[in-house]
Amino acid sequence: MNPAPVMPRTVLCLGIGLLVSWGVSYYLIGVFGDRIAADLGWRLPLVHGGFTAALLTMAVVSGAAGRLIDRHGGRWVMAAGAALTAIGCIGLASSSSVVPYYASWICLGVSMRLTLYDAAFASLARIGGAEARGAMAQVTLFGGLSSTVFWPVGDMLAEWLGWRGAVLVYGGLSLASVPLFLGIPGAGREPAHAQDRPGGAGPPPGDTSAGVLYALAFALAHFLSSALSAHLIGLLAGLGIAGSAAVWIGTLRGIGQVAGRFCQVLFGARIHPADLNALAMLVLPVAFAVGLLGGGHVAFAALFVLVYGAGHGVLTITQGTLPLVLFDHGTYGARVGRLLVPGFVLSAVAPLAFAVVIERLGERGALYLCLVLAGMTLACALVLRLRAGRRSGTAVEDAPS
Repeated sequence: MNPAPVMPRTVLCLGIGLLVSWGVSYYLIGVFGDRIAADLGWRLPLVHGGFTAALLTMAVVSGAAGRLIDRHGGRWVMAAGAALTAIGCIGLASSSSVVPYYASWICLGVSMRLTLYDAAFASLARIGGAEARGAMAQVTLFGGLSSTVFWPVGDMLAEWLGWRGAVLVYGGLSLASVPLFLGIPGAGREPAHAQDRPGGAGPPPGDTSAGVLYALAFALAHFLSSALSAHLIGLLAGLGIAGSAAVWIGTLRGIGQVAGRFCQVLFGARIHPADLNALAMLVLPVAFAVGLLGGGHVAFAALFVLVYGAGHGVLTITQGTLPLVLFDHGTYGARVGRLLVPGFVLSAVAPLAFAVVIERLGERGALYLCLVLAGMTLACALVLRLRAGRRSGTAVEDAPS
């Protein structure tokens, strides 16, 4: 059967579900970490180690999660993930020792892989095939606001109920999102393969070299994102930006992310995914070059963070749309799930690894490393662009959007 159009109702259900899922799982540690450490008398590395365990768990279950969505669609898989998030939150709220605390984070690692962007993208690819590109971009606008919404909400709840009560409320919100995921169209048909599309056109079922390039590019991008999430404010301060200004400038990353995604929603349908991916990857080294050349000036630091945020925001989308022109749609979930495993692993180790780099090379040395890694992601993106153009039998610029 041919892929079905992705209806606005599906986008709305998935978008709001993603807003909640990101807020009550991935961003949970950011608002409650210090409170958990103070209450339990633990050092912060032990507390944040739970989140690292969750990211590593995402890597372990990634391929299986993708296969589940390929086989059954996202409706029940993502709903089950939201229920698991609630269980993980209940476990966290009742934890007083290391073993149940880490077990709860492992549960949350499974649930995050079943409910965040990668699951949503696989679900949309299952429904709409190549026509899901626009929907993938639209749902990221909701998820991009998660920290903006849930950090202040979580802080307010913790002041009122304590961190345990606040985490229980988070679990309740996750349960409340289950009907949203059940609003995704059912999967009562076989996955859409290349032969289902007009003329039998479409990407072949396998391309090892393209898969390696895709995995490497996004693994490096994930490393940079995770490292900067943990160290951006300290990095800015080390470059000479005053403490309060560094915090304010750091918040511009989220604004840049949403702005980049909004521009993609408005204009991205006219650009081939491989072109858009290369453009977004080009933005990363430009951003780090601005940071290095700025010499600690506030304006340059703000531009660095905004530009990086915009590039990363678009990469979140192309991570989902690029496989639509590289691989077979019918095995999207399983293939992308496997290819993202290195990215999940590097995301987990990036904060610690980057701290070592800053300690040994200083903030400018760390930025130079970021520039080199960003250049490597760009090289991968340019080769993938050429491969996508050759596969379609024409120039990428002439490929249909």
